[in-house]
Amino acid sequence: MEPLGSSAKQGKKVTLNASTLAMSVMVIVLLVAVVFAANSNQIVGWFVVVISAGWLLLAAFMMFGLKRGAEKINNSLREATAAATPRAQPGTVVVDEATSQRDMKLDHSFKIVQVQARVIAEQRQNRGEDHEGMIDRALETIQMTATNARDMIKPAKPMDGEIID
Repeated sequence: MEPLGSSAKQGKKVTLNASTLAMSVMVIVLLVAVVFAANSNQIVGWFVVVISAGWLLLAAFMMFGLKRGAEKINNSLREATAAATPRAQPGTVVVDEATSQRDMKLDHSFKIVQVQARVIAEQRQNRGEDHEGMIDRALETIQMTATNARDMIKPAKPMDGEIID
């Protein structure tokens, strides 16, 4: 018995899987049909031979086609794995989903700040009471957005203190 990962070549094993079993059944059916058709020498017997031969050809086509397709998929998987292996350098940083989501939220917060800064710049050019209110709302939005963004950056602190009933 060889250990796992051994590179020693083993002889070809004969495996009995579903496709081999199905093919052997189809060959036996064809041989039985030929024997009975030859013995009875009737047209119906030879029709059965033709039908069983057709089924045998169909089964062979399917079996070899699927085997060839599985080999192609296996080869393409090996190639993709080999192509992806050099990319994984020792210094590669794995980013989890929470970090990615936090970064998207921070990006959105910065976009909000940029929009509000543009609103303030536009409203400063247009003097008036209405414009002062717009500037105040934009500054308030910037303040809330900055607070929310800073809360996303800070690690969550556990609550401490006394419980009051």
